Amino acid sequence: MEWAIIAVIAIVVVVFVSLTIKIVPQQRVGVVERLGRFHRLMSPGLNILIPVIDQVRTYHDLRIQQANVPPQTVITKDNVQVQIDTIIFYQVVGPEQATYGISDYVYGVRNISTATMRQIIGKMELDETLSGREKISSDIRIALDEATEKWGVRIERVEVIDIKPPLDIQEAMDKQMKAERNKRAIVLEAEAAKQDMILRAEGDKQSKILKAEGDKEARIREAEGLRQAQELEALGEAKAIEAVAAAEQARIEMLRNAALNEQVLAYQSFEALKEVAKGPANKIFIPSNAVETLGSLGAMGELFKSGK
Repeated sequence: MEWAIIAVIAIVVVVFVSLTIKIVPQQRVGVVERLGRFHRLMSPGLNILIPVIDQVRTYHDLRIQQANVPPQTVITKDNVQVQIDTIIFYQVVGPEQATYGISDYVYGVRNISTATMRQIIGKMELDETLSGREKISSDIRIALDEATEKWGVRIERVEVIDIKPPLDIQEAMDKQMKAERNKRAIVLEAEAAKQDMILRAEGDKQSKILKAEGDKEARIREAEGLRQAQELEALGEAKAIEAVAAAEQARIEMLRNAALNEQVLAYQSFEALKEVAKGPANKIFIPSNAVETLGSLGAMGELFKSGK
């Protein structure tokens, strides 16, 4: 009997302690109600409650949570059904509003996300939908923020994981993409060939220009050399003529200084004629003035005899 009483007392103590002392982990809060009304929030650590009077309604995790929205089939503006998968990142910033503002805020976030997605996609065509993930995510996030502000929930980020068009549309898009890639390859190949031809023509042009410049420079240098050679040759001839003229002038001056008369000059011409006659020629042509000179030879002979 005593052991039974002790056991009952121990059970009562354990129950009392469990109802009185509450330990809340970090980044979690508890909503405490007193007699069915909101009383306070339990902060992380040790918390003391009044048994039976105070009760913990729920606990909230203050860390950023994620909610996967089930794949939704929506219709685009051009009447194409696409399947969209999204994921939502949220955080509880008002535990009291999250407890009493809505019964299940995660379910509400998913429903608002689905409805907003249908409205957004219904205004977009397929191509715009496939390339507008960022716009879709931003519009869903703005719509969720407006709705969840009263729930004590803040939407951190909305990500569109995948957008799947129908199989036939996807096959057509694959063919179109393949054709576009082939077109780009052909264009790039043609552009490369064009650039190659341009570069070759430019190189040939530069080569011809350089060759023409070289030929021009060579002809200029050759002409310049020829001109200088002609100038030097003319200068040499001028100097030679000048030297001959100076020598002739000197000879004439010497003859003038020697006081030679006409008879002596005629005699010298006769002596030169004799030397010419000694040559192998059979005939000698004598100028008319030489004949006159020969006529005066007798007088010259007499002159030389009288001189003896």
